[in-house]
Order: sequence, then C-alpha cells, then structure tokens
Amino acid sequence: MKKGFFARVADGLISARVAVVIIFALITAYMLTSALQIRVDAGFAKNVPQEHEYMKTYFEHQQEFGGANRVLIALQDTSGDIFNPVFFERLEAVTKAVQSIPGVDQSQVSSLFTPNTRFTEITEEGFEGGPVVPADFRAEPDDLERVRENVLKAGIVGRLVANDFSAAMITAQLLDINPQTGEPLDYIKFAQDLEQQIRGQYQNDQVKVHIIGFAKMIGDVAEGARGVLMFFAIAIAITAVLLYLFTHSARLTFLPITCSLIAVVWQLGSLNLMGFGIDPMSILVPFLVFAIGVSHSVQLVNAFATELSTGLTPFEAIKNACGRVWGPGISGLLSDVVGFLTLLLIKIEIIQELAVTAALGVGMLLFTNLILLPCLLSWVKPSERFNQRIAKQHAMQAKWWDKISALSLRKFAWIPIVIGIGLFVVGYIGGQKLFVGDSQAGAPQLRPNSVYNQDTRFITEHFSIGVDLITVIVESEEESCSNYERLNAIDEFGWHISNVPGVQSVVSLADIAKVVNSATFEGNMNWRVLSRDQAVLAQATRLVPTSSGLLNAACTVVPVMIFTEDHKADTIERVVKAVKDYRDQNPQEGMEFRLATGPVGVMAATNEAVAAAKWPMLGGVYAAVILLCLLSFRSIRGTIAVVLPLMLVSVLAEAVMAGMGIGLTVYTLPVVALGVGVGVDYGIYIFSQMRRYLREGHSVQWSYRETLHVTGSAVLFTGLTLAIGVATWMLSALQFQADMGSLLTFMFLLNMLGAVLLLPALASYLYPKHH
Repeated sequence: MKKGFFARVADGLISARVAVVIIFALITAYMLTSALQIRVDAGFAKNVPQEHEYMKTYFEHQQEFGGANRVLIALQDTSGDIFNPVFFERLEAVTKAVQSIPGVDQSQVSSLFTPNTRFTEITEEGFEGGPVVPADFRAEPDDLERVRENVLKAGIVGRLVANDFSAAMITAQLLDINPQTGEPLDYIKFAQDLEQQIRGQYQNDQVKVHIIGFAKMIGDVAEGARGVLMFFAIAIAITAVLLYLFTHSARLTFLPITCSLIAVVWQLGSLNLMGFGIDPMSILVPFLVFAIGVSHSVQLVNAFATELSTGLTPFEAIKNACGRVWGPGISGLLSDVVGFLTLLLIKIEIIQELAVTAALGVGMLLFTNLILLPCLLSWVKPSERFNQRIAKQHAMQAKWWDKISALSLRKFAWIPIVIGIGLFVVGYIGGQKLFVGDSQAGAPQLRPNSVYNQDTRFITEHFSIGVDLITVIVESEEESCSNYERLNAIDEFGWHISNVPGVQSVVSLADIAKVVNSATFEGNMNWRVLSRDQAVLAQATRLVPTSSGLLNAACTVVPVMIFTEDHKADTIERVVKAVKDYRDQNPQEGMEFRLATGPVGVMAATNEAVAAAKWPMLGGVYAAVILLCLLSFRSIRGTIAVVLPLMLVSVLAEAVMAGMGIGLTVYTLPVVALGVGVGVDYGIYIFSQMRRYLREGHSVQWSYRETLHVTGSAVLFTGLTLAIGVATWMLSALQFQADMGSLLTFMFLLNMLGAVLLLPALASYLYPKHH
C-alpha cells in the first residue's frame, strides 16, 4: 500500500536524520551566500511578446525610428510662461544633463536646444530656416521673442512646447546596451540617475520637472517593490501568531516557518547560480513560495500532533504522519509546479521568468518541507499539557465537523450544488465584461496618485503628444516623398485615423509637406494641400530631416504617428481595429501599412498576446491538474469532485476582475494559473483522506466527517493563512501588487470553501452506492 511505502521511506529517512540535517545546513549556507548576490533585473524586451507581428515591425525599424523605449521630460514654469531667462537657462542645462546620462542615445534627444529642432520659413529670398534656438542665443528679451516666433514657425507647439506655453519638453530615446559598460542597460540605475541628476538638481519653486517613460516607470516600481520586505516580515509575524494558536507549541511554530524560509533561500540562491536576477514584477514570488510552504507544513504538523496525542513517540508519530501526508503533499506541490510551468506557454519573457522562479521555489519545498521538516519534528518531545490541549481542541472542533459533514448527505447536498450553479451563471455573465489591457491612464503598475501618474496627467493635459503613441509604418517600393499618390494615401489614412475616438493627434510627412507648400504661397491656407507636381512635392519634403522620425533616407518608409488620449484597453482596441479596417478596405498597390511601433503599439501587441494565451494557459493548467488528480486518486469521479470547484472559482475570479476594473494583463494573467495551481491543494488533501475511507466501504457522510476530524482544521488554517498573507499586498504602494493581492485572497478563500463545502456535496452524487 502507498501508506506503507511512505512509512518505510520515512523510517529510513529519520533514522539518518543527523546526516540529513547536516547536509541541508551545508546546502543552505551555500545557497544563502549565492542568494545575497542576486540582483534586481529589469528590462524592456522582457515585458513584450517579441514574436508578435507588431513587435517584429517594431524591432525591424527600431534603429531608424527609435522605439517605445524612451523618456519624456517636461519642464514646467510655474508662472505659466516659459519665455523668461531663468527657464531657458534651466532648459538648456537639463538638455545637456539628459544627453550625458549613460544609456541615452544622444543622436535622438530632442528639445528646443538640440540642432534637430528646426524651423523653416519663406522669405523674399526663398526658403530660410535654422535651429529654433540659434547658436548665438542669449536669454535676453529680444532673443526670447525671436525663439517664440521660431517655435510657432516650426510647428512644435503641442510637441516640444506646451499648448499653453507653460512647459517645454525634452525627449530621449534609450539604448538597449550601455555604451560605457557594454552591458544591458540597468533601468533601475537609469531611473535613479533621472531623479538625482534631473529632478533632484533642477527642480525648484519656479521650475517643476515631470518625467515619464518605461525606464522611469520601472524605477518607480522597483522603489515601491522595496516595501515587499515589510510585507514579508508582516506575513511571517501573522503566520507565526496563527500557527502558534493552531499548534499551541513554540517549536511546532518555529520549525515550519524555518523550513519554508530555507526554501526561499534555496530558490533565490539557485536563480543566481543559473544566471538569473529577479524582476521587480515578480519580486513577490518568493513570499508566495513561503506561504505555500507553510500551508503544506501545517498538514504535516497537524498529522504529527494528532499522532502524538495518541501517546506515540515522536519517531513513530512522524513516521505515521509522513505516511498519511506525503502522498497528497507531493501531489499538491507537483500540481503547483506544473501549474506554474504552464505559464511558459505565454511567449512573454517576464511571465516565463515568473513561471521558472515560482516553479523552482515550489520544487524546493519538496525537499525542505517534506524531508527536512520531518527530521526536525522527530526531535520534538511534547509535554503532557500539549497533548491535553490537542485533545481539547479536537473535541471542540468535532462539533463543527459533525454539522458540516451533513452537506455530504443527499437531503442537504443539493443546497451547495444549486448555490454553486447560481454562482457559476453569475460569474459567467460578469466575466463577459472582462477586458484585456489597462483600465486607467498612466502606469497601471503604480497607484493613481503616484508621482509618475501625476507627471503623466500633466504632460497629457498640456501637450498634444505624450508617451501614448502608436506608429503605423508605411512601406513602399519606391520613394514616397515626391509621389503624390503615395503621399496622398498616407494623408487620407492619417485624416481617417485622426477622427477615431480616443486619438489626440496624427503626425506624418504629408502634414509637413502641406504646411511647407502653404508657406511657399505666402502662408495662404488655400494652398495647405499636397501638390500633384512631383518637383514641388519633392521641394516640400526635402528639408525634413530623417532625425524627425517621419521618413527614412530613401523615403521608402514613412511612419504615421498616432498620439492617443490614453492607453486604456478600449482605446487601443478601437485604434488598432480602425487601422486594420482601413487598410483592408483601402488596399494600396505597392504600399503596406504595418502595425506597429511606439509605446501603444507595444501595448497592443502585449494585449493581443495575453488574449491569445489565456485559453491555452487555462487549458494547460487544468489539463495538468486533472492528470495529476487522476494519477493520485486513480478515480475519474474523485477528479471531477476536486476540479469542478476550481472551475467555479476561476469563473468567479474573472467576474470579480471585471467588477473591480482590473484588466487581463501581463501581471494579472499569471494570477489565474497561481490560483488554480495552489487552490487544488485543498481538494487533494480532503479527497485523499476521503478516498481511503470510501475504499474501506464507509459512506460518503461518514468518510467526510472523519476526514474533517483528521485534516479539516489544517485545511481551514491553510486557506486563512494564505489569504491573510497575500491580503497584506493590498497595502502595497504598487497597484499591480495590490490587484494581485486582492485576486489571490479571493481565490484562496473561495478554493478553500469550495473544497470544504462543495466537494463533499458533489461526492454524495458521484458515489451513489456509498449511502
């Protein structure tokens, strides 16, 4: 029998407990040394689906036109007018400071003080132009007025100068590789440089600094993630208190917590040895591993304490406890590991890293909590007072278990089943409102009132552009700059998209060509059109530099920049659909309109990748759970009883997400897999015990009542401990951590209740002969 096999293994293991503990101590010391060297590792490419169609366009044209990885720095004059000496001196200094920060592509920095910011005008001598801020500029009234005129001529109001002239913008494209070190750009260090060298040095009462961009957002996330250590400490404290109330023993409290912490050390040490860092987005995973470790340890401790209370020696008690718990414990941990590994189906590196990190940590629990913990428990010799407390606790709980076990009787079982069906219908209807993507403007990873999101609001409100940009790459077989049909097709496309709700503005080479054409006719607005004359059209576009990002050197690629009001899910979906519909309905021979570059283009690709991965991921998780249940129980009926409550909770979780305004994103999609993978543990522990009694010929009601006596309190404690632990995340300074905490708390509690209340009700109908 399986019990006998595990008991024999436990006998041999505990006989060699001294050697086992020494080996674990040596490994832990080594892993701790490695874990202390682990680095926080953030990167832009990890957050995007690199194999997606849009991302292929993005990477193909990144060198020529830059990408989504840029920062915007807006300097605001609190007086409301930037044209004063103090502001321009500060703007020039900040421009130079930005160019000097390692990781910035100096050739793609734009501000009023960079040479690529130029104006063009028509004079009696013909076309004239130059830098908006001339080389001989001095911050004096005459020169400031001259710059004001140049700004208007250059058409950069709303782009590099605020619409109300209260601020000026500096944009910078970032390099993937730090040119000074030759290593990948350290985004967290870069964000710190922005704070220290830009905001820290140049912000005062007159000039306010606003900074947004992926690198800055990652830096703020990393800063907020430092608080995870506080949550870790709080969770350990809460767990210790609850565990002591459960066990009535300091030693039985200390040992499970210690073994779970050792698993975390092994996890972090192994990641470092494998060459991995830990991303700010997955920095909570070690804590989740700790919580899972404690939950499984409780099952062993509960079984051990129960055996001790019968008068057995610690050696015999732990051997019997292992025989009872190891089977479902191994199945539960393996289901967690496989559940996490199904996240590898999502072709986004950050999710795949999370999958490996979580699976590795849970895998370590197989050793620390199922091998080391029994060895340590075998030395615990409880007092007579301890045995009396355990007996009294079991007697008190027995009254509750007898009442709850009535749910496994046919005359009552229909109640939780009907309630479950009703909740499923409600959840299914509510889940239809679940959207893919972000629900708020700014960075959804951060709180709405964070400095970053306040900076985003300022830039969005005062400029016609922002970081919310999606660029459609228009490729043609021949030069488009002097080809009326091609440039007109781009112009008509831009006009169509500019009328899509959610689009703030559209900029393309065609817009510039029309402005220049009008200028050649003394600014007459009637001539703000594209000339059909090839020579005139060539003249109107030849002065536009490639550094503008509006064309390549051969003019065979002409980007159309679409600035959106925000990057909410419905906005992105609407704009992308409009682009696809237009190009399908208006095919242009020799031209291809390709999606997409720019930050919103990256978000669109990510949203589509997340939507496409949802069902394969869920299918993989449930397939793995069903397979493990079948292998563990060798029973289709038992598998159904365990899996159906999980499915109900998954449906309800989607409805809760929709109701809370939480979209399906890179950060929330893994929560679904985590909830299923971890939630199945409750059902496994309960049904594993029930199956033994059912095979002995007992009724479902008797089997369930005895199961509750044996493992019911441990299951309830596990659910509450996991839920309370992750509930602390809701206090995080980071919005995505708070969202994860809310969802996991809900799923852990509901999965526990499903296993305790719905599983036995289903079993009463699935096992009709056992009544």
